[in-house]
This record gives sequence, C-alpha cells and structure tokens, in this order.
Amino acid sequence: MIIGAATLLLASCAPVLNSELMGEGTRNASLDELKANPDAHKGKLFILGGLIVETRFAEKGSQVEVLSVPVDSRGYPEESEGTDGRFLALLPKEKGLLDPLVFKKGREISLAGTFIETRKAKIDEMEYVYPVFEIRQIILFKEAYYYEYPYYPHYGYPYPYGYGPPWWGPWPPPPGWW
Repeated sequence: MIIGAATLLLASCAPVLNSELMGEGTRNASLDELKANPDAHKGKLFILGGLIVETRFAEKGSQVEVLSVPVDSRGYPEESEGTDGRFLALLPKEKGLLDPLVFKKGREISLAGTFIETRKAKIDEMEYVYPVFEIRQIILFKEAYYYEYPYYPHYGYPYPYGYGPPWWGPWPPPPGWW
C-alpha cells in the first residue's frame, strides 16, 4: 500500500509536458515582449498554455490560435482572470495534423514551442500581431462537463417489472430523462 501511495503521489507531481522540455523552456514569457523584440527571442523554447480560439489546416500544416493563460511549474494552465493576448502555434505536416474537431474552440492546451516570428492578421476588423511558435509537444486537456444542480448520477428502474414511476428520489429527474 505504501508503494502504491508513493507512486500516486509522485505521479500527481509530474509535469504534463516532457521534463526535458520543461527544464529547457521559458514559462510565462510576456507575449508583448516577444512582439516588441522578436529577433532577440527567435529560436528559443517557450512553455505556453491557453484556450483554443480556432484550429485550422494551413498550407504547411495545422495552425492553432490560442488565447494565452499562465502555466504553473508543471505546465498546467492556471485559472486566471486575465490574459497576455493571443498567439499562433503551428504543427508542420511532417509531424502530423491537429484535427479541428478534436482541437476545438474552448479546449485547454499546454505546449512547448519554438518561437519563429511575429505575424500580422485580423481579429474581426482590428489588425493584430501574433507571436508564432512551432510546436515541439502539445497536450490537449479533457473537456470539462458541468451539470445543472441537482444532478445525481443514479438511474431509476421501474418497480416492479415495468410498473411505477421511472425515477426514485425527492428531486426531479435530470434534464433529458424522459
């Protein structure tokens, strides 16, 4: 039991990204600093996190537009009220494709990426300068599901043998029960 508990404890402290990349990369770099002085940071590795705004297939591979959020020391996105802006993450075709139906809007990601350049594009009618990173490793987190209160994950069985109310309990059944 002690070995199992120790293994569980150590696994819960493990970084989400490759530990070599975590050690080599810079966490929570200012995107404004990258935009202001791109030549000084070109080719450097950064650890980034955020929410996917859009994923699409580009000419050279997959492109993910991300709303940046800070990452903790293990590479997990932190809950934050603010953001440092947006960035683009590119995965070359040779390394695979990121399907837009899987890497969809609102999903959380963490990635290790090499800074390539800045690129101008538009967000609605406003021109915006994006820092662009080439993905070395990317982690997509599971979608969070939220249920309206009260939600109880037990399912009523008719009593006896198909007779009686289909739901047992003092609360109304969850949405979509009927």
